Amino acid sequence: MDIQYDYEAIVIGSGFGGAVTCCRLAKKWPGKVMLLERGKRYGMGEFPRSPHAMARNFWNLPPEQRPRPGQLQQEEQHGLFDIRKFKQLDAVVSAGYGGGSLIYANVFLVPPAHIFNDNWPGSTKLDALTPYYQVSKQVLGARPIPQSTEPRRQIIRTGLFQQFAKADGKPSQLLDINVFFGNDFSQPTAIGEQQRNRYGALQTSCVYCAECDVGCNTHSKNTVDLNYLFVAEQRYQAQIRTQVLAEKIVPLNAVGTEDTNANGEHGFRVYWKDLTQQHQLQSALARRVVVSAGTLGTNELLLRCRDLHHSLPALSPQLGQHFSGNGDFLSFVVGGKKPADPNYGPVITQGIDHHLYQDFKAEQAFMLEDASYPNFAAWYVEGIKPGSSKLAALLRTLRLSLNRFWQGGSNGQLGYAMSELLKNDLSYHTSVLLCMGLDKSDGVMQLDKRGNLQLDWPYKNSMPLYKAITDTGERFKDWCQAKAFVPMPNWLWPMRRNVTVHALGGCRLADNTEQGVTSADPASFGQVFGYKGLYVADGALLPAAVGANPVATICALSERVAEGITGIVPDANL
Repeated sequence: MDIQYDYEAIVIGSGFGGAVTCCRLAKKWPGKVMLLERGKRYGMGEFPRSPHAMARNFWNLPPEQRPRPGQLQQEEQHGLFDIRKFKQLDAVVSAGYGGGSLIYANVFLVPPAHIFNDNWPGSTKLDALTPYYQVSKQVLGARPIPQSTEPRRQIIRTGLFQQFAKADGKPSQLLDINVFFGNDFSQPTAIGEQQRNRYGALQTSCVYCAECDVGCNTHSKNTVDLNYLFVAEQRYQAQIRTQVLAEKIVPLNAVGTEDTNANGEHGFRVYWKDLTQQHQLQSALARRVVVSAGTLGTNELLLRCRDLHHSLPALSPQLGQHFSGNGDFLSFVVGGKKPADPNYGPVITQGIDHHLYQDFKAEQAFMLEDASYPNFAAWYVEGIKPGSSKLAALLRTLRLSLNRFWQGGSNGQLGYAMSELLKNDLSYHTSVLLCMGLDKSDGVMQLDKRGNLQLDWPYKNSMPLYKAITDTGERFKDWCQAKAFVPMPNWLWPMRRNVTVHALGGCRLADNTEQGVTSADPASFGQVFGYKGLYVADGALLPAAVGANPVATICALSERVAEGITGIVPDANL
C-alpha cells in the first residue's frame, strides 16, 4: 500500500533556519513543501507603533498558563514579542512570519576558527562551513554601512565607539549588516528610495530610523520573508500557513498509520492548532519534517513529543542540554560628555573585539557593539528623566506659555523655552552597549508539570565573562565622563537575572547520541538521532556559544542541512 503524502516536507517555523530549508526544499519539490508559522505576516508599515498597539504587541496564549503580567495573563495575543521568564534568565523571541529576522540587529559575523575547536564535531569546523557562510551572506546582502560624506549617512555613535576602541587598545571594525541600501553595493540608493531587490521583493533604502529591533516598517531590513521565503512562496509555490502552532509529530509505519515505535522511514503526521479557528486541531502527512521553531520552540516541541505525548520516545537523553544565551548582556552609559545619538542609523554598525578574535581568552571573550533604540523610545527616556534636572526649564516653559495665552507673548520666547526644556537631552548622550560572548553553555531545558519549557541557567558559572563585560562598561563610562554605567536593572544584586535574545543549543550536533541530539555526519547532517527524515535547522543545533552574533552560523548550518536533504549544492541565486 502506497502512502498518500500531503507534502514531501513540512517545515515548522519561519526564522533563519526555517526560511533557508523551506526555500531549498521547495526548489527540490515545487508545490510540495508546507511551512507552519505561529505568528502573523507583517507587510510594509504594519508593525505596531502607537502606545495602544505596542502594549498588545506581545505573544500570549492563556491555555499555556505561562508567567505573564496580570493584565496580559487572560488575554490571547498574537503579537511580535514572546518574552519567556526562566530561572535566572529571561529570553526574548519573535512570533511572526520571518521569525527572529523581524527583530534581530542585522549583524552577519562569522566566528573565528578557534571557536570550533571545542565541542564542535569534525564536520562542523570553520573550513567545512565556509562555503555555506558565503552563500547565506550573499543571499542576506550583508555589508557595512555605506561610507559617504553625505550628512544623512553620518552616524555619531559609530565614530564614538571607534574612538573608545582606540583609547581602550582594542581592535574594532565596521560590521557586515543585512540592511538594504540598494542593489548596487558600490553606489548606494538614495535614502528612502524604493526598489525591487534581486529576488523581486519591494524594499526601501535604509532610512536610518533605528527601529530595526521593533520591526522595520520600511522593509529596509533584509528579513527572510524578503529573500529566502519570498522565493520559496513566489517561485516554488511553497504553501505558507501563518497563525498556526505546531502541536505534535508522530511517525508512521509502512501502511501509513501512526506508530510511536516507527523510526520515521515512512514519514510523519504533523499536528497543529489553527489559532484563527478557536485552536482547531489539524494535521497533514509528510515524508520528512524540519523543526525550525527557534531554540526554545524546537526544544519545547521535541520535549513534548518525547515526554508528554510519547510520540517520539527514542529522542536522545541529551535533548535540552547545553543551552547557551550566547553571553548576551545589555547595558547603558548615561549622560556622557561625548554625544552618542543612539536614535539614528541601523541598530548596530560597529564591533569591538574583546579577546574573541585576537588575544583569545575563553572566559573573557566577547564582542562589544554599538546599539540604538527608536526615536519614540527616546521621548520616553526624556519623560522619566529626574525632575530636578528639568524643573527650572519646565517652570520657564509654563510661565511663558501662560504669558502667551494671557498677554500674547512672543512665539520666539516660547520656542526658546521649549529648547531649554529639551536641550542636553539624556538620550542624545546615552550610549547603548550590546555585548555577546562565550558563556559556559551549560543551561538545561526541560518541561514543567504543565508541559511548558523551563530553563535552569547557572549564571554563576559564566560570571568571569559578565565581570569582563561590566568592567569594560565602567571604562567606557570613565572615558566619556558619563554620569553612570547602568546594566539592565534585573541584573542588579540580588536579582542577578540576565536577558538573552540569542538562545542556542539543546539539539546539539554530534557524532553520536551520547554526545548530542542531531547528526553531524555529512550524509545525515542535522537529522535527529533515532528518526529518519526528522531534522532540526535553527539555533538549537549549535553545540556551544559562538560569541559573535549567531545569525551567520545558524544560516550556514541550515544551508548544510538543506544540502544533505536535497542533494543540491546551494547558491545565492536561490
